[in-house]
Amino acid sequence: MSSRAAGSVLLRHLAPRVFGPGSAPSAAAPRPPLLALAGGGERGAAAVWVRLLSTSAAERAVEQEEVAASKGNAGSTAAAKVEAAASKGNAGSTAAAKAEAAEAAKETRDGKKGIVVSSYWGIEPSKLLNKDGVEWNWSCFRPWEAYKTDTSIDLSRHHEPKVLLDKIAYWTVKSLRFPTDIFFQRRYGCRAMMLETVAAVPGMVGGMLLHLRSLRRFEHSGGWIRVLLEEAENERMHLMTFMEVAQPRWYDRALVLAVQGVFFNVYFLGYLISPKFAHRVVGYLEEEAIHSYTEFLKDLEDGKIDNVPAPAIAIDYWQLPANATLKDVVTMVRADEAHHRDVNHFASDIHFQGMELKQAPAPVGYH
Repeated sequence: MSSRAAGSVLLRHLAPRVFGPGSAPSAAAPRPPLLALAGGGERGAAAVWVRLLSTSAAERAVEQEEVAASKGNAGSTAAAKVEAAASKGNAGSTAAAKAEAAEAAKETRDGKKGIVVSSYWGIEPSKLLNKDGVEWNWSCFRPWEAYKTDTSIDLSRHHEPKVLLDKIAYWTVKSLRFPTDIFFQRRYGCRAMMLETVAAVPGMVGGMLLHLRSLRRFEHSGGWIRVLLEEAENERMHLMTFMEVAQPRWYDRALVLAVQGVFFNVYFLGYLISPKFAHRVVGYLEEEAIHSYTEFLKDLEDGKIDNVPAPAIAIDYWQLPANATLKDVVTMVRADEAHHRDVNHFASDIHFQGMELKQAPAPVGYH
């Protein structure tokens, strides 16, 4: 509105409060001049200007509040638009996720592997091919980790116990064989699974302790960490293979839990106290494993155990022919155990000579 109209409006509303109800002019009487109503003189003029200025400030404050409120409404509208856009984005993401899940389900129905893996960190699984150009089916090991073990190794090699520590290790292992024979008898499939759950422990314990020792002392291990961890992984792959051949019963699983729990802690303490004794025990355990797998092969050759086709994982891991059988798998496993026998007896001999493992080159790739 114009300043003149605003002034007239203010005078109409503020006259009763400025001059009092008694001094307000009557409606019939003519309106006296503004200075006369205010009492005349400079004093009256000053009072009127003070009242007008305060009222104008109040009007400006009201106008500013209205502007701020309009801006707030605009901000709320913008925020609502952002929320709507976010909800649309979430809806789009949900729709995309549902589409991926539907595609995965369709692939699964078609016989394909339809596992959808979130790549939030930008890590995309690489597609690998085997030597024949076929897509690699295993995530537990890679094509370059597959190998063909040397089956010409001497299986009859034996470390004759001469010193007291070797004799203790030897008879400790022999005493453990007796209850195993009673429990499993001729069930060599379950016996192999039980054996591998124990055989995979020493390499992991030894490699872990050497790893920590290397970190504490700021020194190299001579390759022994890698050798021992590869041994543990190889034993685990034996277990994964035999899981495809024989299914353990509930009491077999219970026995594995008990034996592995006890053996891990005992071997851990034994390795801390005497690594040469610990490696010697493993060497003798591997000799017993060779004997057990030899008996397994005899039963396969005699027809007491069905010589079923080799599991697919065994064919890829040991690079076996497509028509390989269980007998071929057991032959490969037995050769692996012979290599582990040699490695652990060698490690124990290094300690017996008063040296540390890092002082002798580790037999990396010995299999």
